[in-house]
Amino acid sequence: MLSRSLKRASSSFILCTRTARRTLIPQPPLPLVTPRPLPTFHKFTSEDAKANRSYMTRLLEGLDELRSRAREGGGKETLEKWKARGEGKLSARERVAALLDPASPFIELSPLAAHEVYPDPLPGAGIITGIGMVAGRKCMIVANDPTVKGGAYYPLTVKKHLRAQQIALENRLPCIYLVESGGAALPYQAEVFPDHDHFGRIFYNMARMSGLGIPQISVVHGISVAGGAYMPAMSDVVIIVKNQGRIFLAGPPLVKAATGEIVDDETLGGGEMHTSISGVADYLATSDSHALGLAREAMKDLGPVTVSSSTSSRTVKEPLYSTKELDEIVPSDPKQAYNPREIIARLVDGSEFREFKKEYGKTIITGFAEIHGHTVGIIANAGVLLSPSALKSTHFINLCSQRGIPLIFLVNVSGYMVGEKAEKGGIAKDGAKMVRAVARAKVEKYTVVVGGSYGAGNYGMCGRAYSPRFLWMWPNSKICVMGPDQLSTVMHTVQGKRSSSTGSDEAERKKQELKEKIEKQSDVLFSTARIWDDGIIKPSDTRDLLGLGLELAHEERSTRKSVGMGRGNRGEIGADGDSGDWGVFRM
Repeated sequence: MLSRSLKRASSSFILCTRTARRTLIPQPPLPLVTPRPLPTFHKFTSEDAKANRSYMTRLLEGLDELRSRAREGGGKETLEKWKARGEGKLSARERVAALLDPASPFIELSPLAAHEVYPDPLPGAGIITGIGMVAGRKCMIVANDPTVKGGAYYPLTVKKHLRAQQIALENRLPCIYLVESGGAALPYQAEVFPDHDHFGRIFYNMARMSGLGIPQISVVHGISVAGGAYMPAMSDVVIIVKNQGRIFLAGPPLVKAATGEIVDDETLGGGEMHTSISGVADYLATSDSHALGLAREAMKDLGPVTVSSSTSSRTVKEPLYSTKELDEIVPSDPKQAYNPREIIARLVDGSEFREFKKEYGKTIITGFAEIHGHTVGIIANAGVLLSPSALKSTHFINLCSQRGIPLIFLVNVSGYMVGEKAEKGGIAKDGAKMVRAVARAKVEKYTVVVGGSYGAGNYGMCGRAYSPRFLWMWPNSKICVMGPDQLSTVMHTVQGKRSSSTGSDEAERKKQELKEKIEKQSDVLFSTARIWDDGIIKPSDTRDLLGLGLELAHEERSTRKSVGMGRGNRGEIGADGDSGDWGVFRM
């Protein structure tokens, strides 16, 4: 009896197996769960969509014009004079383009840094930073623009350089420095020289990254003087352009003043001297183009690029709805509510979103999805943060951290609820739980500000202080301690108590001036100019940029396992005791 049952079971198993193998052509695996795409209520032809599209188009056109001006650096006239100094000299952007692989995009970081911050224009803070492919490998590129104040380091130049190094360290990206800088901007020396996150931190980071096995390569295209001389000296590999590159701690005028010695630039710190006598440089190039070719060879010499099996076998579904529609989802009136699921549906693979705790804490949306094949946890605001919303978010963040799932924050938050009822309900402690969870999550975090980022909501939704791997802002975004109306009213009330003698007209005028000032400071351009974000992005580019960030994190995780680094131990800048060694010394 048992034998006959086993035979029947066996034949049934064989039958099922045969049924599943009716073809020799490889088939995609059956879905493990039933797909549940998000529905959409957005109508492309509606009046609201047209108004939103027109509003976003105006914002994007204004930003494109500003970026175009920033890309010119010191201007065409300055560039022509500078190129005339040597044969075959390339501009900073031409150098970046020549370094990159032919089909590689260049994901530029903070292109509008220092916009209207200093008395004189400082386009892009005088430095170009971004991620691109060089010899088949993703790299961080940092290029001084000598047409902008001679490539000098202003406070925001330093901040932008350090941010690029932070991203490189967290994602284990090789760094290529295209050097031509006069060093620190001396009028700002007190703001760039001695403190923790000032000029010296650049070289500290280079030493730490080299110690962690993250290559540091410098190409010296022009002058590299004073503190800037340590940029190549701290690198693993140095390439210098003949009769053009100069590396010295002090130039001829200072040498003469200090020692009485009279010496020319080339003898003091030229390429031939440094490659044949001092050993500061390793390769002597005949031109900018030749030097960049040598840099590409140096990248190739790092060894083969390994791609994990999960990356090559990953299947990616496009969203059911066009990502271009992201440019028309956000209303032109920031006070007008909209459903953030419409954004999620255009970001995630197949528009499939597995919502978590849907009926609880409805002013925040949490759930799981895939973006370019990577599983992620998404947290999106749908109103003010109440105690249930904060508790729901805390629970979800803990789950993602436990499972090793990266977190994506889609931010449009006015803050946490205030008032007697909220305080009695424990909003302070519940909000603190959410903030603590964001701070302690042991997974990669990515923040996209799609609307407002106000007050403590900025903290709970992973603002800059909570170390997201990347933080991008949409053109309509605002960031401030509270809304301009509320903040100006509060300050007006406080000032009124201090000075009751001021006339009502004068008080109202001051209130209006204060409101205008706060509106300017909360604007997205004010934020990006001070590098509170990694750039203002086109909404329709959000999916691909998140995909890049997730891919970088995936590759970094694979590397971390291969070199024996513990989970969560990424060796962040500022933390000692990592697993790195001494790095590469210049002999």
